[in-house]
Amino acid sequence: MIEQLKLARRSAGWSQRTLAARIGVDAQTIKRLENGVGSMPTLITVMAALDFRMTGLGPGKTLAEQLHRRRRKRYMSLDEAGLRAGLSRATVASLERGGGTVASFLRLLAVIAPGARRRAVERSYWGQGDKDDRDSRFTPPDFMAHIYSAFGKIALDPCGHHLSPVVAERRILLNEGGDGLVDEWSGTTVFVNPPFSELLKWLRRAYLEWQSGRVKTVICLVPVRTDSAWFHDTLSPDADIYLLRGRVRFIDPRGKGQHTPFSLMILTLGASAKQKSRLATKMPGFWMVRSDATAEAVEDRCPNN
Repeated sequence: MIEQLKLARRSAGWSQRTLAARIGVDAQTIKRLENGVGSMPTLITVMAALDFRMTGLGPGKTLAEQLHRRRRKRYMSLDEAGLRAGLSRATVASLERGGGTVASFLRLLAVIAPGARRRAVERSYWGQGDKDDRDSRFTPPDFMAHIYSAFGKIALDPCGHHLSPVVAERRILLNEGGDGLVDEWSGTTVFVNPPFSELLKWLRRAYLEWQSGRVKTVICLVPVRTDSAWFHDTLSPDADIYLLRGRVRFIDPRGKGQHTPFSLMILTLGASAKQKSRLATKMPGFWMVRSDATAEAVEDRCPNN
């Protein structure tokens, strides 16, 4: 399981230092964890950051709950599970509450769920031959021209790439050591075309930065994925969503155009009525209607510009 965790980090393109920064610990903590040393709370936090979910355990909203249900399904008491794993009853009980150590967890896992492994991550691919660079797709200049016309100059591109044609006063570039999920955001208008494999993480960060007041207006170009509870309960009451008609022809690293295999939307936070009206005249699509109370509350926070 630890080797699978390492592979998940490397597949995400993260160093130990990057992962550590994202969860608020030092790099040594990640290094120790990948050697099987550390606490269960740290392991659980790392798993969440990497979207690392397991199969072969049991139902449950948390890893601790899954452990508990798996042991019960095997008809093992706390004492029996502890005896087989070389752990005390108290240690097994602690693991089932989300405490304990990684070493103890691995010993218990070997007894109650020896076949447990990482669940395959569901992803949307551009094409069978494009899996290795599925996140290396850039917003085309003609599309961005409409964005500039509707919203004005872009102050920040937190998902910057040296091949991207997006024009922004400041770009956070991963290849220069930057990380838009960690580094500070600032500016009047932010454009976010995030790696689609980490969509929810970027939307959460965008919402946090807008809600904190560090940025005024956020424009996100993202796939139409609205299935998460967080999207419905937290993001959608404050967001304005423009459903695009047709498919956007993105640019790949070779400079060739390629249409998205899925529908896209422009999700905005803090956009004014005038900005939204201008966008609707630039590209085909429509704004989803929100309740009057919600819309008025947002308009109060972002005067027309």
